[in-house]
Parts: sequence; C-alpha cells; structure tokens
Amino acid sequence: MDASTLRAAQAPLKDRYRTDPASARIPTTATGDYRDPEVTATVDGFAGPVRAGLHAAAGGDGHDACSADLLLQALLGCAGVTLRAVATAMGVEIRSADLRAEGWWDARGTLGVDRDAPIGVQDVVVTVVLDTDADDVTLGRLATATERYCVVGRSLGVPPRISVVRR
Repeated sequence: MDASTLRAAQAPLKDRYRTDPASARIPTTATGDYRDPEVTATVDGFAGPVRAGLHAAAGGDGHDACSADLLLQALLGCAGVTLRAVATAMGVEIRSADLRAEGWWDARGTLGVDRDAPIGVQDVVVTVVLDTDADDVTLGRLATATERYCVVGRSLGVPPRISVVRR
C-alpha cells in the first residue's frame, strides 16, 4: 500500500468521524474462559486459543503463555502496524524491520511478598530497527507519531477497571 492508497482508504472514515464523532467509538473485546485445568485462563485470539498461566517466577511450570509477554506482544503488534501506517502516509520506504518490546516485572509485587514492590510491567521500551534511507529527523518523527497514535501503548497509562460478577 502506498500513501495515496492509504489516504484514499482513510479519507471517508476521517470525514465520517469528523461529522459524527460518536461513530469513531469502536468497541473492542476479548473473550476467554477456564476451559483448561490448573491456574490458567484460555483467551480466544485471532490465531486461535491461547492458554495463559502463571510464569515460572510466580509458581507456574513455564508451559503456558505469560500474560506479561502477551501484553508486550500486543504492544509490539500495535506499534509495528502504527509505525508502518505512519511511514506509508509520510512516503518513507521501509525495506525491512526488526521489532522488539522489552520490559521487566517484579515477582515480589505480584506475589504479595513486598507491598512496596511494583506490580506490572515496568520500563517498557519498543525498539524498531529499520532498513531505510530515511534520515534521523524522519526516524524521530516516526517514533513520535507512533507513540502518539499507538492504541495499546496509549492504553498502558490507564489501568483497566476489573469487574467480577456472579452468573
């Protein structure tokens, strides 16, 4: 997809959202259940079910997906697509890219060992290494725009509300 094709695809959407802001509120959902045994939650994903479980550092056996890894994978997917869309709109050619998201979490916090230990993935950094002829100023603009428009990245600053109800 080139910049003109992307603009053509997005133009009617942008027009609709300007004239009808309520139509821009797009619902998004994830579903899952406890279909699998042990301390796990199986989440239905685009590529099929993913069984999340305790990380080995929290008492798991290492056979299930770690939720922190899944979080970084969602972030990396969003940041990668966002950057590619921004680059396309700017006319920046990308021949190839290596994408990586890194962070850390403190098992003491999630296990309740130390009330002062942080809970959650900390110091998250997304690194995108591009094969491109773009200059450093353009790469900086790509990074800034990606931070601004990445839905998952922007969501990390606001903890979700968790509701538990009886069936």
